Amino acid sequence: MNEKLTIHTERVDDVPLLLAQMERMGIPTLLDAHFPTHGNRQGLSLGWTSVVWLAHILSRADHRLNRVRPWADQLHATFDACLPITLRPTDLTDDRLADLLRALSDDAAWAACEGALNAQTLRVYDLQPSTVRVDSTTASGYWSVTEDGLFQFGHSKDHRPDLPQVKIMLATLDPLGMPLAADVLAGQLADDPLYLPTIRRVQASLGRIGLLYVGDTKLGALHNRAMLQRADNHYLCPLGAVQLSAEALAALIDAALADPQLLQPITRLDEQGRPHLIAEGCEQTLTLTATLDDQTLTWRERRLLVRSLSYAAAQAHALHRRLAAAEAALAELLLVQRGKPRPTTPVALETAVAAILAKHAVAGVLEVRTQATAHTRTIRSYRGRGAREETTYDLSLTTAIDPLALAEAEARLGWRVYATNRPAEQLSLEQAVLAYRDEYLVERSLGRLKGAPLSLCPLYLSREDHVCGLIRLLTLGVRVLSVLEYAIRHQLAQEQTVLAGLYADQARRTTARPTAERVLEAFGNLTLTVIELAGQVVHHLTPLSVLHQRLLALAGLNPDVYERLTVHSSKPPG
Repeated sequence: MNEKLTIHTERVDDVPLLLAQMERMGIPTLLDAHFPTHGNRQGLSLGWTSVVWLAHILSRADHRLNRVRPWADQLHATFDACLPITLRPTDLTDDRLADLLRALSDDAAWAACEGALNAQTLRVYDLQPSTVRVDSTTASGYWSVTEDGLFQFGHSKDHRPDLPQVKIMLATLDPLGMPLAADVLAGQLADDPLYLPTIRRVQASLGRIGLLYVGDTKLGALHNRAMLQRADNHYLCPLGAVQLSAEALAALIDAALADPQLLQPITRLDEQGRPHLIAEGCEQTLTLTATLDDQTLTWRERRLLVRSLSYAAAQAHALHRRLAAAEAALAELLLVQRGKPRPTTPVALETAVAAILAKHAVAGVLEVRTQATAHTRTIRSYRGRGAREETTYDLSLTTAIDPLALAEAEARLGWRVYATNRPAEQLSLEQAVLAYRDEYLVERSLGRLKGAPLSLCPLYLSREDHVCGLIRLLTLGVRVLSVLEYAIRHQLAQEQTVLAGLYADQARRTTARPTAERVLEAFGNLTLTVIELAGQVVHHLTPLSVLHQRLLALAGLNPDVYERLTVHSSKPPG
């Protein structure tokens, strides 16, 4: 009766799932192998420290160093069951986590570790890489700028040109969106020369040539395309104004409009599996020449001229808005208003009209007719000034939209030219368009990196090596999310079935493509209760639902991931 009863509860939620997923991917083992620590280091290894920290970041959407230890202190029983050794109070201190970031900032070790992680993932999940996407983003912070430092002012993709930034180049694998290579670079660098080093690291880690590299117009620099061609790789990218002049684009569009039969319809399957027309296009093949290392390289390139229907509709909508704005500005041009200057001569009127048409880019489509009626009067001499004649004008204007010009302008909207060196038998026009439209895969990975749950921005660190290490750690988090998501979606596709129960407010809603974030959310509110009485310890875990068990099976994880929490076991101290 005098025995003391102790009850301890822990919100385990998705932590055991995350730890098991990262262990299956080999993250702790490979990090320990490529980032050796001092021989006198005690406690949790660097690899397992990274895994615990990533579990905190993915579960709590918070990468701050000082939040990890208090969080882990509330999960002693969970980590005792999931980790190889018992956590010590010093394992997750700010200093220990800062040491981890400094280690991850080692460029050579990181490149080797990335390559090993890629090989491990391809083997475990039986992946056959064929398409790699490369893109960049920026992360800004309140840093001090040094001449040769990582933090520099540059073109900000966060719309914060007032803050120093770093640039991140990310290469991801289709269809996972899994990072294959992540480079952290000085913030002022242009994108064009950054693609090839990242692509070389991807090629070295995968050990394969002939992959299709997809990127934006910066990848389309002639030097980049030539280097990919020489390395026996393929590229797909849109051509911007630097690579293709406005005159050359207009000539291609003229040829396509002159013979509409050249245009091939491009369709995409909707959610019901029905084809939906999304674009039309045609192609031509050119011979290109470039000089690399004093050697001339010649190859054949396909130019794909494509008109996106949705892009054309958006541009047409913008054109009509500009027309309406121009008509409104012209209607007010001659109004007499206090403090508002207005044209008083025909020349001034013509100049003002031309400025409005140019501002709204509607010249040739919006016709403006001006009229001027002159009135001359004689002003008598006054105080020594001789008599003179003064001419004033009654000015007016009318506007009208030229329907033929409008139709012609709308027909020239929505066009874009893509370049690729992959043969048509391997990549048709339709396949090329669909491949580029999947560019959201790398953008989604960048969005995950910068948004919840990884939440790269805002950055609270001030040292360059710490920032570099943290960004690399967070790319491992993107890797975890993308692989978990792919495993579940792939298994659902193999079973030709859908998943129900992920949407709490819509019990009957099903999906064949659940997101990793929603899967982790489904494991919320799982509680481990530890009861100690009379020298006995009882562990009780909130029973896993049918949905939980189904998700674990789809991810290829054993239910023991959670069941082991209910088995009391003592681990050796660190």
